[in-house]
Amino acid sequence: MGEVWAGVRERVLALREAPNRRAVFGAYFMESGHRFELRPVLTEEQVDAVERRRGVTFPAEYRSFLMEVGAGGAGPDYGVFTVEPPEPESESESESEPVPEAELDPGVTSASGAAASEPDRALPFRPERTAEWEEHQAAEPQWSAYGDSDEDGERFRAAYAAWDKRDDELLESLTEGALYVSEQGCAYYTLLVLTGPERGTMWQDVRAAAEGVIPFAFLGSTDRVTFAEWYVHWLTRAERLAWQAPEDRTDG
Repeated sequence: MGEVWAGVRERVLALREAPNRRAVFGAYFMESGHRFELRPVLTEEQVDAVERRRGVTFPAEYRSFLMEVGAGGAGPDYGVFTVEPPEPESESESESEPVPEAELDPGVTSASGAAASEPDRALPFRPERTAEWEEHQAAEPQWSAYGDSDEDGERFRAAYAAWDKRDDELLESLTEGALYVSEQGCAYYTLLVLTGPERGTMWQDVRAAAEGVIPFAFLGSTDRVTFAEWYVHWLTRAERLAWQAPEDRTDG
């Protein structure tokens, strides 16, 4: 993977001195933003430890990114989530147990998601679940379909409770088999698929907009995008904008 990431770390860090760097979205936001900083790279042994700890197997492009570019930091939107290797003394204990599901929320600073090197831990990524969830949403019980009696009210509440329980299950399942890698803002996230036919491709969690989980695509294209394509595309655009003198900036 050396040819994929050759010079990328240096290009990113160089943007800290670019004259128009503050114009790049996500780089500077109030007191936060990634500021074109990158975490140190991980060793192969550390990446192995992260995979064992979390019960995951990373796609090759992401794995090599961690070892050649950085374990998080500058990147698309508000940056790439940080991956923290486990402490050496905890590795032997964690080899047999994946991280509990409750710890795999988006927005944490370490890699999160679900997939596994062992079949019994694998959670398949199922993009068809978004259509299933949308159908379920359309079937939400409506009070107007029930009568006005106390018995009708009980039937409605029971039907709604069952619908709501299934809605939560479907919503949770939409991101199974995927890794949260970046936050877009407004509760939207970017995912890397770890399992199934879509493994290695980028998707968007836009459940906040009631759109489920959809493929990430470049403007004007419907082609699937890999992690390296996603990251290098951002870097190329960031360089084009950041290295302009502020007075020379043009839109488009």
